[in-house]
Amino acid sequence: MINVNSLTKKFGNTTVLDHLSFQVKQGEILGFLGPNGAGKTTTMRILTGILAPSSGTVSINQHDILDQSLVIRKQIGYLPENNPLYETMRVYEYLEFVAKSKQLPDITATVKQVVHDCHLFEKITSPISELSKGYRQRVGLAAALLGNPNILFLDEPTSGLDPNQAAEIRKLIRNIGKTKTIVFSTHILAEVQAICDRAIIINQGKIVAQGTVNELISQTQGKVQIQAEIEGSVDAVTKALQQLPDVQTVSAPKIHQYIIELSGKQDVRKAIFELCVQHHWILLGLRQSDVSLEDVFRQLTTSPHA
Repeated sequence: MINVNSLTKKFGNTTVLDHLSFQVKQGEILGFLGPNGAGKTTTMRILTGILAPSSGTVSINQHDILDQSLVIRKQIGYLPENNPLYETMRVYEYLEFVAKSKQLPDITATVKQVVHDCHLFEKITSPISELSKGYRQRVGLAAALLGNPNILFLDEPTSGLDPNQAAEIRKLIRNIGKTKTIVFSTHILAEVQAICDRAIIINQGKIVAQGTVNELISQTQGKVQIQAEIEGSVDAVTKALQQLPDVQTVSAPKIHQYIIELSGKQDVRKAIFELCVQHHWILLGLRQSDVSLEDVFRQLTTSPHA
């Protein structure tokens, strides 16, 4: 349905996207995950025909994004990061305006359907200026749904929302995703885990990993992590932990707290206990856990992959 091949975008001498290649299948919910400034918004703007690539190709439903941009725009819906709304309009006025701009038939029925899908009925006569950020995002999502596109592009759809508002938007996206293909960008890991069939992690304009959440964790590390709480000299404890078998990295995010990442599955908790006894350190806590998506994301987006 969506094919991206060696997509590159430069602004002057700055390369923002560096030969991205990926596909999105029909009915899939794909999360485009990366830190701020990674190139997510630029990618979304190219996929929706707003920006032209410097090189590479993008096809949607077998239509080229450059040669058949108008055809593609009729088949997609787009909610940009900065949701553009006319605040002096009421909700129904704005949706009718967008429907007319898209030259849609039967505007009344079309607007009624998206109002129902986005749970906006109780706010239909409210001025947009009086809406909360959560309801504004619903209005933007409703506008993107006008015309019943089979593909939706959502750029940071929960940015700036409180946890309750974000949860409502995620629920809407999950429901809409039952019948549509959705590509959405985010830097929030919980969204990927809650919504996505698959995710692409981008950093410094390059794809550094892609797959399901479980695949990302498995293919990237397949490791375990030890969290230890030890009273002792930070330098001495860190140095001693680094010398244990299979220990890859040791970090100390807080006083007396250590995160030990292992290169294999070996359980070193007994060795840590014996180390504390040997050096007369006080062991306050010790816990082993599998590497999480957050750990994978942090490693991939802080390492020099570019």
